[in-house]
Amino acid sequence: MFLLYLVFWMVVQFGVSGDYSEPSAVAPDARITLCQKRVTGQDLREVSYLPTTVTKLTPASGATALGSVINISFRIQLRYMALLFIYQTNPLAFLRFSFLLNCFRLEWTAWLDRLEKRIKYLRFLPAAFVIIGAAVFTAAQQSPESKHNARPEGSTVASKPNETEKNSARYSYEFTQPEFYVRHVVIEHDVNGRGRINFERRNEDQALEEPLELSAAANARILKLWETLRFLDSDENYQSDRQYPHLGTMRLTMEQDPRKRTAEFNWTHNKNAALLIDEYRRIADQAILIFDISVARENQPLNGPKLMDQIETMLKRNGLSDPQQLVPLLREITTDEHLPLMARNHAARLLKKIEK
Repeated sequence: MFLLYLVFWMVVQFGVSGDYSEPSAVAPDARITLCQKRVTGQDLREVSYLPTTVTKLTPASGATALGSVINISFRIQLRYMALLFIYQTNPLAFLRFSFLLNCFRLEWTAWLDRLEKRIKYLRFLPAAFVIIGAAVFTAAQQSPESKHNARPEGSTVASKPNETEKNSARYSYEFTQPEFYVRHVVIEHDVNGRGRINFERRNEDQALEEPLELSAAANARILKLWETLRFLDSDENYQSDRQYPHLGTMRLTMEQDPRKRTAEFNWTHNKNAALLIDEYRRIADQAILIFDISVARENQPLNGPKLMDQIETMLKRNGLSDPQQLVPLLREITTDEHLPLMARNHAARLLKKIEK
């Protein structure tokens, strides 16, 4: 049934035409209106209340005894008649068909809108293809010579030996005084501050050796002093005119293949050499102190309070190379139950002082 309605709906329109006469007394403009009413009333009486579309209304030439003759041609949209037919035969089907028709109209309109948008987007595709093609063509035309590094190769090759020589440098500090409690100390390290410390104590036959890693700040200070002294290029004698052998003998050694130099003195007026000796002395004192604390935590916990006092004394007189290196150790001590509570509390106070 719905297919039949649909086919009936697809018929677009039909026409009505003919010659009609009207009295000559009617004005020419009124004649047309009168003839239109006559046609509508005679031929379409059953659907006279439905909209009609007059497409042509032309007065004809000639006249009859009854008056002028007017030829009227017009078309009526058939879809109104189709809906009327459906409504008169089956009102429920009329409602269903109207609903389906509106849905179809909405879907058709939406589809047309989407199609129009896609067509609008497709307009830009040719321009996009042209731009991409131009970019590919430009990249293909680039010469390989433009990709070469502009940095001269000679400068790179020349800088490598200097960097290699600097990295191969070795530094050494040695202190000897048999009457001191720590009678002999040897520190060796590279440009990165990594090396070892070897020390001997009085009344002990065996020397102790520990790995050594300088902090970045301490290592930077030491390397700067070595460079300021220009140690390998200089032959200056750092020993002052007066001798102080009771203070101990210091030796500074720098080795950089194939050159090596050692300077020995017990007192000096060279400011940079004295500062370098002080830096190494603080490094030795801090390394030996860390060694003593590790021994106390394992075997001699009662020495903990005395070692905490020693750290505080060295902090006050700036006797440590880099107190920040002690921060992890002091944090461990504050929670080490093998050490006395006095030592743990003291470590906590020292930790706050260092972290200020």
